[in-house]
Amino acid sequence: PPPPPPTSSMIIFLRAFFLIILASMLWVTTWASFGQSLPDFIRGPVSGDRWFIATLFDAYWGFLTFYVWVAYKEQSGLARTLWLVGILLLGNIAMSVYCLIQLFRVRREAPLSEVLLRRSVT
Repeated sequence: PPPPPPTSSMIIFLRAFFLIILASMLWVTTWASFGQSLPDFIRGPVSGDRWFIATLFDAYWGFLTFYVWVAYKEQSGLARTLWLVGILLLGNIAMSVYCLIQLFRVRREAPLSEVLLRRSVT
């Protein structure tokens, strides 16, 4: 297997990756909202569909899995609560914003551990 990219390349890649996720989620959410309101969608025939329900379970367990990392990183109970609400209401939009905040807090040359691990309070 090829060697892993240098840390600075990984930080740049991850910044671009989460910017693409954020932009695409904002676009597709706006596009979908103009075509059909969320309440109309939920009241429609899809609400009882087994694959729709399975997809919701999958998405929300994924959101909560990501939130475990957020709860580890955040020191304040208020921040933890606000991020939980944001992630549960906005999903990948909030998740990509959180990742971008973490990725832009560090130098481009920083090791990934500075992004992934909790910062010590000073």
